[in-house]
Amino acid sequence: MSWLEAIVLGLAQGLTEFLPISSSAHVRIVPAIAGWEDPGAAFTAVIQIGTMAAVLLFFRADLWRIATGFLASLRDRTLWRTTSHDAKLGWYIVLGTIPISIIGLAFADQIENEIRSLELISTVLILFSIVLLAADRAGKREREVDSINARDGLMIGFAQALALVPGVSRSGATISFGLFRGLTRAAAARYSFLLSVPAVVLSGAFELRHIGDEGANAGLGATAVATVVAFASGYASIAWLLRYIQRHNFNVFVIYRIGVGTVILTLALSGVIE
Repeated sequence: MSWLEAIVLGLAQGLTEFLPISSSAHVRIVPAIAGWEDPGAAFTAVIQIGTMAAVLLFFRADLWRIATGFLASLRDRTLWRTTSHDAKLGWYIVLGTIPISIIGLAFADQIENEIRSLELISTVLILFSIVLLAADRAGKREREVDSINARDGLMIGFAQALALVPGVSRSGATISFGLFRGLTRAAAARYSFLLSVPAVVLSGAFELRHIGDEGANAGLGATAVATVVAFASGYASIAWLLRYIQRHNFNVFVIYRIGVGTVILTLALSGVIE
C-alpha cells in the first residue's frame, strides 16, 4: 500500500466513522473504485484506533467522570444505589460491549474474510438506511444521556454488534436504536460515541496481530499513516455531526446511503468493479 492510499483511506475512515454511513463500507468501496487492493478487515479495524483517539480527546471530560465513577463503584459496591449516573453509565457501556465482543470472537473468521463482498455491503447500506429513517421518524426524542438505563445499554449494545457486517454502520445502528428508545438525536449520537470506545479499541488490538503479515496489503508504516489521518479527520467529523443534528434530521444520510448503495451494487453486479 502506498502512502497516497493510506492517506485517502485514513480520510475515508475518519470522515465516515461517526456519520451513520459505515466507515468499514467506505474503506472497502474507495479502493474498489480506485482500482486498489482491498486493505482487509485487519487494516480497517486497526485504523479505527485513530478515530477512537479522537473520541478520547473530544469527550475527555465525560470519559474521565465515567471512568472515575465506575472504578469507585468497583471498590465499594454499596455506592451502586447512590452513585452518580456517570458511574452507572460506565456499567452500561461495559454491558453494551459484551454482545459485540462475544459475536466478534465467535465469527472472527467470517468477519475477516467472508462478508466483505461489494454486493453484500451495498445491499446492507440500502437496507439499513430504512432503519435509520424509521428510527428518526418514530423516535419520541424526549430523553437525554442521563436517563439511559441498563435496558438501553443492552439493546444499543446488540445494535452495535450488527455493525460487524460492513455497511450497517456502527454509529448508524447505535444511533437508530437510541432513537427507538426515545433519546434525542444529540443524546443518541453522544452515547454512540462513548459506547464505541471499548469495542473499537478491543477490535483494533485484536486485529493488530495481522498487520505486517506476509501477503497483507498494508504494512506497519502505511497503517500508522492512515491511523494518524483518521484521528485528525475523525475529530473534525465528531464536532461537525454534533452541531449538524442540533437543527437537522438524518435524511441526508439516508439519501446518501441509498444513492451510494445503489451505484455500488449496480457497478458490482455489472462487473465494472470487483
